Amino acid sequence: MTTIDPEITAPPNSAPPALPPAPPAFEARGSGGSAPGNAGEAERVGGTAARPVRRRAGGDPVKALLHRHRELCERAVDPLEIAAGLEAHGITDRTAARFRHRDVFSLAEELYARSPHEEVAAAAPALVPAGPDAFRAVGYALLPAALACAAAAAGQAWAGAAAVTAVAAALVWPGRAAGGRFPYAAHVLAAAVAGWAVYRHGTALAVGLALAVVPGHLAAVAFAAGARARLDGSRALEDFADRARPLLLAAVALFTGAAAAAAALAGTPLPVAVPLALLLFLTRLLLRHGAHRAPVGAALALALVPVPAAALAAVAGLLVHAVLALARASAHARP
Repeated sequence: MTTIDPEITAPPNSAPPALPPAPPAFEARGSGGSAPGNAGEAERVGGTAARPVRRRAGGDPVKALLHRHRELCERAVDPLEIAAGLEAHGITDRTAARFRHRDVFSLAEELYARSPHEEVAAAAPALVPAGPDAFRAVGYALLPAALACAAAAAGQAWAGAAAVTAVAAALVWPGRAAGGRFPYAAHVLAAAVAGWAVYRHGTALAVGLALAVVPGHLAAVAFAAGARARLDGSRALEDFADRARPLLLAAVALFTGAAAAAAALAGTPLPVAVPLALLLFLTRLLLRHGAHRAPVGAALALALVPVPAAALAAVAGLLVHAVLALARASAHARP
């Protein structure tokens, strides 16, 4: 008779042995599953795990630039004013690329559009000055010639000094040179240069310089108007510079011919009168367009040296400085 071990074979009516407890459900960890707290985020992306949103590192660089130059942008009458101001602060077309713009003019247009501006009912000023102020300026330019010619014809001893004072005021004044504590130092130096030259070469030189004041005034006005027109039609700083340099050289050539004619009428030697007139004319242009006075003062101081070639060297150096400084858009912004 076979004996069955009760531990091996259970009785027919007995319940099956209890199974061990099931292991806990698998919990998703890391990026492979969805934790209960991330269920809503998973539902927002269609049941799949959402990727972390990457923030822009740069933010809004134009907004930062707008805050830095807020005063310039708010008082500008057009984007060109902002472009000129940005260039004066050292921002070039290459710098504008970091602000996602192709050039400074495009960047200035966005800054102007994002800045609050007061409504201006008046029309934009004309490129060529007109009206009573323009005629008054021409009248002021005529005074030195009239005073010098009248005093020289009367044979007055003070004719040279009076002409020098009038010429220095008419050729150099007014100026808005940038920086420095002594705004009239360049005007005093210009008067000293003209006075020293007239003292050495006679009253006829003062008359020749006085006759050149009107052509100098007209050439300066024409250059300013032409540069402003080219600024309105330019789309890049290099484009404006390429257009402004020939205009400046044309104005200098025009004034050179007028100064030579004035010197011939006054009976003074051309090698003395023309370089001196050009020096004063370039001084007027640079100061009027906000150039720094250091190169201007250095050129005027060099002209005081009693050497014939000193005036020519001063004119050459100041002309190079003018070609570089007056080809900048910031030199032709509306005051």
